[in-house]
Parts: sequence; C-alpha cells; structure tokens
Amino acid sequence: MDNSPVVPIKIKEGFVGQQMVVLSPDKMKMAKENMLFGYLYPTAVGYYPRASHHDRERPNGSEQYILLYCVGGQGWIEMDGNEIELHANTFYIIPKGLPHHYGSSEKEPWSIYWIHFSGEQAAQFYRRFEVNAGKEAIYIAYKEAWLEEFYSLMASLEDEISSEAAEFIYIKTVKLLSDLIYHDKSQQLAEDDAISASVSYMKKHLKENIQVQELAAQQNLSVSHFSSLFRKKTGFSPIQFFINLKLQKACQFLYFTPLSMKEICQEVGFDDPFYFSRIFKKQMGQAPSDYRKQYKG
Repeated sequence: MDNSPVVPIKIKEGFVGQQMVVLSPDKMKMAKENMLFGYLYPTAVGYYPRASHHDRERPNGSEQYILLYCVGGQGWIEMDGNEIELHANTFYIIPKGLPHHYGSSEKEPWSIYWIHFSGEQAAQFYRRFEVNAGKEAIYIAYKEAWLEEFYSLMASLEDEISSEAAEFIYIKTVKLLSDLIYHDKSQQLAEDDAISASVSYMKKHLKENIQVQELAAQQNLSVSHFSSLFRKKTGFSPIQFFINLKLQKACQFLYFTPLSMKEICQEVGFDDPFYFSRIFKKQMGQAPSDYRKQYKG
C-alpha cells in the first residue's frame, strides 16, 4: 500500500479553452517607438475558463501590475499577509514588485480574464484602484462589453505592430482599465444620462400623456429601478415631475399669451379643463384665472 502523501496538483497554465497572448520582445521594442504606447501598455492578456488547479506563486513579485477579473467560480490571492477572495463579477489588481500567490478554488474553479500591464501611467491607475478597493476585491455588475474589450485587446496584440496599432493598443488598454477601475463613475454617468434623456423627452411631449413604463423602456431599465433613479436625481416621481413641467408651461401660456383655458389645456395635454384647474390650484395655490389676473394685471 502506498502511504506517500498526496501532492496537490498545481498548474500555471494550459487549461482547456484558454486564450492568451504575450507581447514578444521584438513587438514590444517596435511598439515602444510610439510615445503613447509607453504611457500604458499590456505585456500579456488572457482568459482561463474553469481553471481547475490553477496556482501561481511569485516570491519576488511581478515586473508588471496584474489585473485578475473573475467571471465565474472563485479563487484567492495571498499577498502582504492578507488573503483576498475573488468570486464571480469581482476583480483585483496585484501591484508590481510585491510577492504574491494566487489560485483557483478546488470546489468551484474560477474563470478569469487577466492582463499584465505597465507604463508610466500604470501606477496612477493602480493608486485609484487601491483607494477604491483596499484589501478586498471590487464587485462590478457583469457587462458583456468588458469581455469584448479583453478579446479585442488580445486580437490587437496578435496583429503586426505599427505606430498606429501601438496607439490603438494604448487607447484600448486605457479604456479597459478605466471601465473596470472607474466603473462606479461610469455607472453614475450612465444613470444621469438616462434621467436627463427622459426629462428632455418629457419637455418635447407635453401635449401627450406619458406612462412610466414607456420612459423606463426607452432607457432599458425596469420601472422600479428607473423610478428610484428618477426620484433620487429630481426629488419627484416621474409622473409628478411630468405634471410639474406641464404646469410650468401652462404658467407661461397664462402669462405671455391670450390663449383660452381650453386651448392651454390642449397645449399641455389635459383633456378636462376642470381637472387641469384643480391640479393647477393644488400646485400653485390659486386658480389659473386668478394666476393670469395677478401676473398680467
């Protein structure tokens, strides 16, 4: 009977379905002739699907920063006396020069996209990440577009390197790192743009009756999420905000035009003048006719 201890299997690479591209020294030399490339560039990019027994240890650290983006399963990173857990939709950046050890979970092997990057701007990107992350992996909502950016970058590294191609690689690397590291800012901008677009749509359609479902669908958001974002930005529900826009426009008609009450109702999308008058008085504190008398003398 063999009583020798069981040695765990450790694999650095060579996983079924893996993809990876390493920038060769000659391509690196050619690319660095372009000034932009030297600011920020990848030295290797890859994807390891269900990387069972994946294990990598660098006692002296790496010459580049290493970004690990987990899209499935789980794994861990040991460095500087800490263990960081990675799960689906989390990422972490290992700083250059720091001894580290990382690997895939035995029960739930991770699937990871990764990139080694360097350049004059690399430290700045890492510092921003470090401020946001601390000693924990950062969670980011899954986006197919981010995976496409990894594949696009791999394809660019495989092609011949010209000065123009080197600039494009720099741009792609900046975009990929920015999208991940500044994901919260990008999300906030997207949400702000969605609400601004809805407000603009409302202003152009004051004659109509708009439903929240319609506005949410235009921004590819659920009604509940859209309503929550809208209230957070404006302080009102979408419908109340739309009614306020209608009443503001009605005030302008009352002040600047001789339009009758019925005509004003048509311009701001109220079918019933009595209902309009009631809403106007509730919001403005006086009837439309009184408002016109007060401000027009």
